[in-house]
Amino acid sequence: MNPPATVLTQQIDAATKKAALPLGRLFTLGAMAGAFIALGAATSSTAAHAVANAGIARLVCGCVFPVGLLLVVFLGAELFTGNNLMAMAAADRRIGRVAFLRNLAVVWPANLFGAALVAWLASKSGTFAIGGGALGAYTVKVAAGKAALAPSQAFASGVLCNILVCTALLAGAASKHVSGKAVAIYIPIFAFVVGGYEHCVANMYYLLAGVFAGADPGFAGIAAERWGAVAPGFSGVAKNLLFSTLGNLVGGIALVALPFWYCRRTPQSGK
Repeated sequence: MNPPATVLTQQIDAATKKAALPLGRLFTLGAMAGAFIALGAATSSTAAHAVANAGIARLVCGCVFPVGLLLVVFLGAELFTGNNLMAMAAADRRIGRVAFLRNLAVVWPANLFGAALVAWLASKSGTFAIGGGALGAYTVKVAAGKAALAPSQAFASGVLCNILVCTALLAGAASKHVSGKAVAIYIPIFAFVVGGYEHCVANMYYLLAGVFAGADPGFAGIAAERWGAVAPGFSGVAKNLLFSTLGNLVGGIALVALPFWYCRRTPQSGK
């Protein structure tokens, strides 16, 4: 097991490499990460869509969803929420603040592109018709619920989410073996999904998939009949993504990255 000081050094070294990535490569890796997270979201929805009990449905989603972040970590993709940890390298003066912000500014829309692509492909794949359209209706319901959150709710939930996502990545880095990394990452991500917290990149899939599913009169009709749910419009999508993103930034940077850097830096790290 790597001690916390070693984890910090590894994270700072990784951040310097991320900050130096060429624009095209950075965007491509960001699109891959968005697609991976979206695949985790899509498959977890498929697994849970017919479960009536909300707690059990979240439990089922929590079992499946972490596959997305595992793919991000093991394949070296660029995820906005995880890249909040680059703040440690900025605080350590190993990368400039502009380089840090450049990474986030490129990765966020790249994640959106990848997640939107998976949402569109899912809508064209026929999977929303599972259960006589139940999955499509459930997809509309999930999107409607997220779009209906008040800004303060989306923000607070986003803070809680990225505390768990970033600590999952730090815990994974503490292990020297793939199996240990997988377990260390899996458990906090399982917890954030069961908690129902707001992850901006996952929401890129959930919201856009709901828009695509809601465009089908059959799925929209079932969602309206069962739950009174209506697919969100642009304003609902934008509101959720804005405030969940802001919450993710606070949770990842202010409540994980900077405190971890402050407590675990060595005399040779940081001034």
